[in-house]
Amino acid sequence: MWNKISRLLIVTLVLCLIQGATSYCSEIKGAKPAKLDVRSPAFQEGAMIPKLYTCDGKNVSPPLIWGVVPERAQSIALICDDPDAPRGTFVHWVLFNLPTETKGLPENVPVGKTLANGAKHGAGTSKKNGYMGPCPPSGVHRYYFKVYALDSKLNLDSGITKEQLLKAMDGRVLAEGQLMGTYKRQ
Repeated sequence: MWNKISRLLIVTLVLCLIQGATSYCSEIKGAKPAKLDVRSPAFQEGAMIPKLYTCDGKNVSPPLIWGVVPERAQSIALICDDPDAPRGTFVHWVLFNLPTETKGLPENVPVGKTLANGAKHGAGTSKKNGYMGPCPPSGVHRYYFKVYALDSKLNLDSGITKEQLLKAMDGRVLAEGQLMGTYKRQ
């Protein structure tokens, strides 16, 4: 019996090496998704988000850049949320079905249900589709821009919630990464 298990483990490891850890290996139950580098030319990890991208400014989405997604990825999703909100996590942005050739987002992504590239906006805590910038009632809050490379496009309508997106993404994440910025009202 141990001989069979050993052979199966060796075959699995060989397949992982041949096909790449971000494809076959990420499908193994319990395997962690590959790391995806997420950055912004507007602010560094842990730094203050510029006023332009908040309710104190023009409230437009910041530019984001991410690394190469796994070859098997079929779509990209994004969630931005604030875990420091007084009534629990506040969701500022839900976006999904971005094409995999998308390597980032420009400043000021249009709001609405669907983008020109076919991506769809979900609804944040405010029930509005599209980006809603930081606007903490007091103190410094953290804002996480989380990017996910998925193994399929999601058959979902625009306007879905973060929770609905996370449920649909379950078991489909090939790679993930995040950028955290902070903000305090001025």
